[in-house]
Amino acid sequence: MRMQFWREAVEGIYGDNPPHQPVATELWKAVKRHNLTKMWFMKIIDEREKNLDDRAYRNIQELETYAENTQSALLYLTLETLGVRDIHADHAASHIGKAQGIVTCLRATPYHCTRRKVFLPMDICMLHGVSQEDFIRGKQEKNVRDVIYDIASQAHIHLEHARSFSKKVPVKAYPAFFCTVALDDYLYNLRKVDFNIFHPSLQKKSTLLPLYLYIRSWKKTY
Repeated sequence: MRMQFWREAVEGIYGDNPPHQPVATELWKAVKRHNLTKMWFMKIIDEREKNLDDRAYRNIQELETYAENTQSALLYLTLETLGVRDIHADHAASHIGKAQGIVTCLRATPYHCTRRKVFLPMDICMLHGVSQEDFIRGKQEKNVRDVIYDIASQAHIHLEHARSFSKKVPVKAYPAFFCTVALDDYLYNLRKVDFNIFHPSLQKKSTLLPLYLYIRSWKKTY
């Protein structure tokens, strides 16, 4: 019902008849002000609806597809609000969105395990002989950490790909990409604890994130 509401809300927004709902009203204003692309909103809704069945991703590509249609789509919209319509910025946004989706899946794993749910890609788990029950029990054997290493490595690869476009991406697009600060911080901390996804330090807030964000902003890098 919620997905249907937002699907109808987006249709209404682009028909200049938004529903009387605060978020929808602000979205309508943003669409009018920045000429935002309707397709990205619909992709987010469609992808979220497809994932309502709460099942594990069959492979890393399925997780990346979900991230592309949600996180990356949101970044494309953010770029449009910044007045950036550039193919290199779009390529960077695609990779950053995929990295963000993968990291979000990793970060949420300890919480999901307390609810006896595991969403990590099944192909990587099978490759290392790890079952969903191993994660639910909070096991920390090497093969469990190897699963996390492989998934985290894919996020790192996407970040490196995104940065390979940095010299071609317009500087005014950079604010859309500062989410990489939090992604780098989590992946660094995950590596420090040898990819033990259940380590308590990973659940703590990083007090240095604002400083890292300021430095990245000052250096004009992402």
